[in-house]
Amino acid sequence: MKTGKCFLGLLMLLTTTWLGAQTNKLESLLFELPDVSFKKLDAPKGYEAAYELMVRQPLDHKNPQGKSFHQKVYLAHRSFEAPTVLITEGYDRPTHRIYELTDLMAANQVQVEHRYFGKSMPDSLNYTYLTLEQATADLHKVNQLLRSLYAKDWISTGISKGGQTTLFYRYFYPNDVDASVPYVAPLNTDLEDRRIYTFLDTVGSDECRNKIFNVQKRLLQNRDECLQKLKWFSKGAEKSFTYLSMDQAFEYAVLEYSFSFWQWGTSCNELPDEKVSMDSLFTHFLKVSDPGFFSDQDIAKFASHYYQAGTQMGYYGYDITKLKKWLKALPANQNPSAVFMPGKLPVSFTPTFTQKVSQWVDNHGDRFIYINGNSDTWSATAVRPKAGRDALWYFLPGKDHGMARIKNLSADEKSHIQATLKRWLAEVE
Repeated sequence: MKTGKCFLGLLMLLTTTWLGAQTNKLESLLFELPDVSFKKLDAPKGYEAAYELMVRQPLDHKNPQGKSFHQKVYLAHRSFEAPTVLITEGYDRPTHRIYELTDLMAANQVQVEHRYFGKSMPDSLNYTYLTLEQATADLHKVNQLLRSLYAKDWISTGISKGGQTTLFYRYFYPNDVDASVPYVAPLNTDLEDRRIYTFLDTVGSDECRNKIFNVQKRLLQNRDECLQKLKWFSKGAEKSFTYLSMDQAFEYAVLEYSFSFWQWGTSCNELPDEKVSMDSLFTHFLKVSDPGFFSDQDIAKFASHYYQAGTQMGYYGYDITKLKKWLKALPANQNPSAVFMPGKLPVSFTPTFTQKVSQWVDNHGDRFIYINGNSDTWSATAVRPKAGRDALWYFLPGKDHGMARIKNLSADEKSHIQATLKRWLAEVE
């Protein structure tokens, strides 16, 4: 017994010493990286260390000696021998968290906040440099810096707008990573991608879609009562409406209702009928399509996103055909756009970029795994299976934007994903 205790104690001491040596080595290597400062964070369970990095990035990668800003990157270190998963965020990343793909691959994780969001903001918001070419060049620099630490097996992944960034990153830098896993990632080919309209006209049952329409109609028919409720709600929520008037924001939220209903997996059983009170209807409305999303505060929060959508990424609009007779604040002769450009900059969108990316994915997009939910509105513009590509596509039945995840696949499907990733990584070594 005594000998066993001594052995256990020695093993624990050796393990602690080894872990300390790993951390010291990592910090020494981080100190040597150019353009990188860092601070230590609490390590997630299963990881040896974690850090918040601030990486100096050129504002314009074509002029690296010009103005710069600092981009936030989270690093979770498991082992120098483990693969590395690069998270291509589409927005800000206030805290670090471990993604399911990282767990699946027992990998290190590098999580990159998108330029012009969160802490990764230039001193002055010159939107000229908020392009997908510049944003993916940020990722390329992070990749090249950290490859000196982690040389083995890189996989990129992202969710929603982060998934779009995963696609664009591989388009511009096809050799930076060995495989890519975009989740619920639309690839829109126009500023108002009309595939969204087709989806909303056909998803679910006729009965469910009719109920959705009746909710929208009743809200618009009871405009004055709804606007009074919205006024008090907005006061409590500290939301203001000057970019859009409150009338306009209300109508936008009603039009958004069907998009949001399917995107976030609201059940048709939750749809209120014509017998419920207006208080109950309005409460349901706030839950599914919060008009605060169209307030000054939220439009400002997503200004960089809208700029990217309105210039390069494309987006969607609202088909008002069935509802235009009840619209008063929005033009009844055209479909309103869902893009709200910062400072109401005039939109100048050309679809050629995303069309080129779509063609590249179809013709060269090997080693991709696409995860989508077939009940998610954004699945309307997802990348579709293409014969001849060494890639996997999953459209999860009945899953929405937040539920289309590997954890919700069958055991056989999960095993197939793991086996495919291992095959791809072995092929590129």
